[in-house]
Amino acid sequence: MFIIGDFARHGRVSVRMLRHYDATGLLRPAHVDPASGYRYYSAVQLARLNRIIALKDLGFTLQQVRDIVDEKVAAEELRGMLRLRQAELETAMALARARLVQVEARLQAIESEGHMPTNDVVIKSVPTVRVAELTATAAGFEPEDISPVIGPLYEELFRCLDSAGITPTGPGVAYYEDEDAPEGGGRIRVHAAVQVSAPLQDGAFRVLDLPPLAQAATIVHRGSMDTVLPTAQALAHWTDANGYRANGYPREVSLECPENRADWVTELQAPVVQA
Repeated sequence: MFIIGDFARHGRVSVRMLRHYDATGLLRPAHVDPASGYRYYSAVQLARLNRIIALKDLGFTLQQVRDIVDEKVAAEELRGMLRLRQAELETAMALARARLVQVEARLQAIESEGHMPTNDVVIKSVPTVRVAELTATAAGFEPEDISPVIGPLYEELFRCLDSAGITPTGPGVAYYEDEDAPEGGGRIRVHAAVQVSAPLQDGAFRVLDLPPLAQAATIVHRGSMDTVLPTAQALAHWTDANGYRANGYPREVSLECPENRADWVTELQAPVVQA
């Protein structure tokens, strides 16, 4: 038998937590001295304590923990609860990783202030290109809004093209439009497109001729599009410094898309006019 302090050390928890579990009936001492009131625990209770801590760390409420450790929850129901919690944690981790990527991109943009490239931007015209596309709405133009929308769009687009027997003939071209008025909610119409040689059509997907750009300020971004911010802002600085102004959102032309997103090569094509 262990006094409460020793049991707490063995279980790597606080004495205060053990007293709380006793008060709530979640983990009663094996014995309480009637004279001194001292709590004593047995070694076999470490197993119950471990289950309580593990379930609590998974985000279950104390009532849920009590039902599980007291075997009031059927095994299949418990598996379902654990799978659901696993999915929630994986989603939270993915969101946290994406947030870290955006923080890093902002830091890179800050660190590169005053050191914008002067010879990486090229002004050129972009001809008409025929594309097949799917569209959807994103809440905003931030990467965390665009990425969850455009990825599934491209997956569905390639499935549609495969079913239709159409093979892409060139790179992907993502482009964007304001769906709301300037004073509106800032929603963005996302176009996930890829170059094709096929008749114009509307249906499961749309085939259209993407209009030419008379003047586009272009720059090449290397890496995941989640880290495009410093490149996009470098393009904006160059545009402003060289007497141009933007005339819409940049198109994103996927020049190389290997499995490793860090090795992607994308050309940004920002439509511009003389300021």
